[in-house]
Amino acid sequence: MRIGISCYPTFGGSGVVASELGMGLAERGHDVHFITYAVPGRLNVYRPGIYYHEVTVPDYPLFEYPPYSLALASKMSEIALREGLQVIHAHYAIPHAASALIAREIVGDRRLSVVTTLHGTDITLVGRDPSFLPVTRYSIEKSDAVTAVSAFLKDEICRTFTCEKEISVIHNFVDPRDFDNLETTDLRQRFAPAGEKLLVHVSNFRKVKRIQDVIGIFLGVREQIPAKLVLVGTGPELSQAENLARQGGADHDLVVLGNRERVLDIIAACDLFLLPSESESFGLAALEAMACGVPPIATNTGGVPEVIENGVTGFLLPVGDVSGMTQRAMELLLDEAARQRMGMNARSAAFGRFNLNRALDAYEEVYRRVCKSCGN
Repeated sequence: MRIGISCYPTFGGSGVVASELGMGLAERGHDVHFITYAVPGRLNVYRPGIYYHEVTVPDYPLFEYPPYSLALASKMSEIALREGLQVIHAHYAIPHAASALIAREIVGDRRLSVVTTLHGTDITLVGRDPSFLPVTRYSIEKSDAVTAVSAFLKDEICRTFTCEKEISVIHNFVDPRDFDNLETTDLRQRFAPAGEKLLVHVSNFRKVKRIQDVIGIFLGVREQIPAKLVLVGTGPELSQAENLARQGGADHDLVVLGNRERVLDIIAACDLFLLPSESESFGLAALEAMACGVPPIATNTGGVPEVIENGVTGFLLPVGDVSGMTQRAMELLLDEAARQRMGMNARSAAFGRFNLNRALDAYEEVYRRVCKSCGN
C-alpha cells in the first residue's frame, strides 16, 4: 500500500509511535510517506520504503500566526496526488486529522482514506478547549476510521464528544529488536561511579507529569541509600525539578540529560523507572522501561493499568502517594533478586502483549477496511 503519515516530529509518544509504525510498515513492503515540518527523531537513518516530505509555511506579513494546518493540508493533497496515496494516517486530531480531511476534499474522487489515531492530550487537553472542541469532534466523526491507544482513552473520547463513531483500540507497542544489545555499562559507570542506585524519569516535563513527586520519591530513597536521579527530556517543569533537588540538598545527584535519541540505552542502565503522572492515556515511556527490564513505579490512573500489572510487571499507586512509591522503590532497590524478577516479567509482557507485529497486523486491517469501503 501507499500510506501517508502525519505526526508531530518530536520526542513525545505520538511521534515515537508514528515513526516506529512507519518503519514497520516499510519493512512489510509498503511505501510510507511522512508529511510533517521536520524529520521525526526516530527516523535518523535511511530506510528503504520511507520517504519524507517537508511542510513549509509561507511567512507573509499578512499572517499574524503562520497557517501550518493549511500548509499541511496543501502538502498532503500534493503528495497524495503525485504518489497515489491510498491512506493518510493522522496522529493527533489537531491539526493532522483536520488537515487530512481538507486534503481528502482537494483530492476529490481519486479516493483518499483518512485514519486518525488519538493519543491523549489531543482529547484530554486540547480537544476539550472550547476553541478546538467543534473541529476535534468533526475530525473524529468524518475520519474513515479512528483508533485510540487505550480503552481508557476510547471511553474519554466517547464522554467528551458524545459521538457515535466506532473507535478501535490499538495499544502502543515496542519492537523487541530495539532492545537487543543495549549499551549500558559505560553509561552506568558514568552516572553512578560509586555504585549508587539509579532512578530514571523520561517525559516532556509538563504539570501533568507531577515532577514534584518524581523529586519527592528520589529524595525519599536518597535518605536511605546512595542514589542518583536521571532526567531525560525537556519542558516547562524541568527547572522546578532542579530547584526542588537543590532545596533537598541533592542537586549534585541529579543527572539532567535533555532530549536524547538513544533513550533506551539510558533507561536500561538504570534500576527503576518513575512515572507518577496525574494522568496518562497509555504510558509509552513505562512500556519502554518494561521492555528494557527496568520495573516502573507509576500511578494507577488513565491507561497505565492497561500496561502495568501491579505487583507483577511494576507497581501502581494512587496519584500523589509519594511515600507509598518511595516504599515500593526501596523494596526493589534493597532486594536485587526481586527487582530482576519483576524486570524479567515486565520485559516478557512488553514483548508479548505489546509487540510491534501485533500492532502492524491491526493497523493493516484498518487500512484494508477503509480502502475497501472507499473502493480504493
